[in-house]
Amino acid sequence: MPNWLKNAVFYEIYPQSFYDTNGDGIGDLKGVTEKLEYVKGLGCNAIWLNPIYDSPFMDAGYDVRDHKKIAQRYGTDADLRELLDKAHSMDMHILLDLVPGHTSDTHPWFQEAKKAKKSEFSDRYIFTNCVWEAPSEYRLMCGICERDGNYLVNYFSSQPALNYGFYNVTHPQWQLAHDSEGAKATAEALKDVMRHWLDFGVDGFRVDMADSLVKNDDEKIATSAIWKDIRKMMDKDYPNAALVAEWCHPERAIKNGGFHMDFYLDHPRNGYARLFRLLENGENMSFFSKNGKGDVKFFLDEYIPRYEMTKDIGYISIMTNNHDMPRAPFYMDNDTIKLSHAMMFTMPGVPFLYYGDELGMRYQTELVSKEGGFSRTGSRTPMQWDSSENLGFSKASADKLYLPVDSKEDAPTVENQKDDPDSIYTNVTNIIKLRHEIPQLGNESSFEVIYGEKEKYPFAYRRGDYAIFVNPSAKDTSIPFAEKELERVYTIGKASFDGKTARISASSFAIIRTK
Repeated sequence: MPNWLKNAVFYEIYPQSFYDTNGDGIGDLKGVTEKLEYVKGLGCNAIWLNPIYDSPFMDAGYDVRDHKKIAQRYGTDADLRELLDKAHSMDMHILLDLVPGHTSDTHPWFQEAKKAKKSEFSDRYIFTNCVWEAPSEYRLMCGICERDGNYLVNYFSSQPALNYGFYNVTHPQWQLAHDSEGAKATAEALKDVMRHWLDFGVDGFRVDMADSLVKNDDEKIATSAIWKDIRKMMDKDYPNAALVAEWCHPERAIKNGGFHMDFYLDHPRNGYARLFRLLENGENMSFFSKNGKGDVKFFLDEYIPRYEMTKDIGYISIMTNNHDMPRAPFYMDNDTIKLSHAMMFTMPGVPFLYYGDELGMRYQTELVSKEGGFSRTGSRTPMQWDSSENLGFSKASADKLYLPVDSKEDAPTVENQKDDPDSIYTNVTNIIKLRHEIPQLGNESSFEVIYGEKEKYPFAYRRGDYAIFVNPSAKDTSIPFAEKELERVYTIGKASFDGKTARISASSFAIIRTK
């Protein structure tokens, strides 16, 4: 386990929307390098970069055309080298986004695989045995290749699925077993890509759709085995590099697959959704809502067994948001966002802050889809730095921007929030600072529920010597609490403790030391 993960706080950067240094309207690697001091100032000491590889950008770079080449719009190898060198000199770490499940249909591997002539790449993708073979249970592109066969795609039509084989072979005429030589060759090609960037100096990878490799693998047994083998390689040759899975199944990702971290993702009605993002018939049923209709118990029943199972071997990563889902203001007001951040950054695991969430950047619902973003596009808009042209993102004319900036007069920016003691920015930087200053608020102490009852408020939990209370509802609450407050560490709103009762006012949060 890389030691640096013990106190890591990540910042996710969507590079095309972060900071444009050359005036073409698109963010670039030099922009990330230039803003490293800003990221470090937030308290974040690690960065996850969304894909920076060469791509036709049918899916914002998740359709990779060349795994070992940086997209021209982001810069060059030299620019990435400069970024890594500066980050490492600041004791920061950089993860790249790894896309193992598919490539672009313009990738050289696929250009060879779709030819009628057999080659070393013929089994790199999944083709049926003829164009008339198109089983309805698979997502297939039909009749568009020289090769006699249809190919599987993972998602968009421009993303042919890489062939790691099938755990349960149902069509032996064209499905390779997961332990076949062709399937193994694909896994080795993935390891080769990883070695390239790890040798370059990156500190690991966030892995896109990590559970999507082997097909017909419902329990993810064969998929986990591939990642376990990759972890073995990393432990041997790159022991300080880290892997975080887009999986949301810690038992499979961390315990079985060997990932160091696994994201707690926003899946329909799961624990994360019930905490932060549950809308039913237009009504907010999240725990973090002032209407007080949420249920923290559902989250705890899901989270605690997963935490107990993996706490000694890896980390569950709670994120403020990411590039795939609406930003928090779509669900919460600013007061509630502060409370949610305060909880996220005092929970166990390795937390992730999405760029702009430290400002409460808004989800722009009216945008036309950009590069396959569709409903996700509104969460990928340019970072809002100041009150200058394009909110400080770019010197390009507005019509050349990758996406439009927030046009509202009250658009939150770093400039108008950094010195405001009541801002989301100040709150999140304060709470991350506390996480670093008090290791027991991070990964160096246990997690214990003090109070977390079905459909009731507040939620209270212990991290070592510290008791933490959060009440997002609009009603004052109280619970029995027999311990004395030895030190008030941090408060949002109002809270009092008399050795018998904890009284947590509406929209309030408190950390106290009791031991």
